[in-house]
Amino acid sequence: MKIHEYQAKAILARHGVPVPRGEVAFSAAEAGEIARRIGSAIVVVKAQIHAGGRGKGGGVKLAKSADAAEQIARDMIGMTLVTHQTGPEGRVVSRVLIEEGLQMTRELYLSLLLDRAAGKPVMMASAAGGMDIEEVAASTPQKIVKVYIEPGVGIVPFEARQLGFAIGLDGPQVNKFVKLATSLYDSFVATDASLIEINPLVVTASGDLLALDAKMNFDDSALYRHPDLRELRDLGEEDPLEIEASKFSLNYIHLDGSIGCMVNGAGLAMATMDIIKLAGGEPANFLDVGGGANAEQIRNAFKILMSDQKVKAVLINIFGGILRCDVLAEGVITAVKELGVPVPIVIRMEGTNVDEGKRLLSESGMKLTTADSMDEAAKKVVALAR
Repeated sequence: MKIHEYQAKAILARHGVPVPRGEVAFSAAEAGEIARRIGSAIVVVKAQIHAGGRGKGGGVKLAKSADAAEQIARDMIGMTLVTHQTGPEGRVVSRVLIEEGLQMTRELYLSLLLDRAAGKPVMMASAAGGMDIEEVAASTPQKIVKVYIEPGVGIVPFEARQLGFAIGLDGPQVNKFVKLATSLYDSFVATDASLIEINPLVVTASGDLLALDAKMNFDDSALYRHPDLRELRDLGEEDPLEIEASKFSLNYIHLDGSIGCMVNGAGLAMATMDIIKLAGGEPANFLDVGGGANAEQIRNAFKILMSDQKVKAVLINIFGGILRCDVLAEGVITAVKELGVPVPIVIRMEGTNVDEGKRLLSESGMKLTTADSMDEAAKKVVALAR
């Protein structure tokens, strides 16, 4: 789950990470009131959407008065903001963050995330803050320094100092950085976060360190422990099909291709998308119905697949273990009859009761294409999608 910048900053501030003074506004009048309350000579008006690159898209602007902040907010709230992360459709801005302006001398990068290969959290820092970190990693990877943190110990001061000196901070600034890094790790653990990114982390003219921007993602599987975090979810920022899928406990991610995928198991789903691309097609989604899927879930999965107007064909790839092949076949037949699925369907299944499943499909009287291997299934569905 993702949250907005202003929400992330509130969480970080509670754990001791220094952030600029600011408040969120849902209207232009409210933005003006906040700017007057902050009392800074310059305030920053920042569009709040779940995407980066807002500044380049016109979503971050400076105001030299409260009236100017109010006018900027009036123009910004309701606009469709397009950035390199939103895609051409953009996102509608429903709220803005009004924040004090700062005199900055340096922009740094700091993040904390899980490294699944190492099985540990890793804190990364760079002197090249304010830039797209992907660009820095690709062109000048030596500018990114990392410290792997032992989960049972947490970050220790010498590790934080190592990062601070590596990105060019002086002695007093490094001491502040140690406190900030420790607070960042505390907030990471306390909220079951999967990512915290501060870009930029700024050094002010007075030598202080502040999180000028903040991004936080959380482990969905741990949200049952954090009802307060669940309340921060903004459904307006999420794909409607993904929201609908979550209601039925379906793992669904919307993509841009034309071939709908229905698979049981995340690993098999990834392999299915790979083999579709290998065959010259583009997957329209990642959809894992889970090992214990039943006929009702299969029906709901079809409804979500058919809600995507880009889908020209569907590939069902099932390994029958917990989900038996005959149950799958019955679910597919029922869903197609009820929903009137208008696109070709290719089914490849193996495992428990596969012969019974194939018999049900062949005797259904429906135009369902079957395949015995993933390679054959991918080639057939790509051809049908064309």
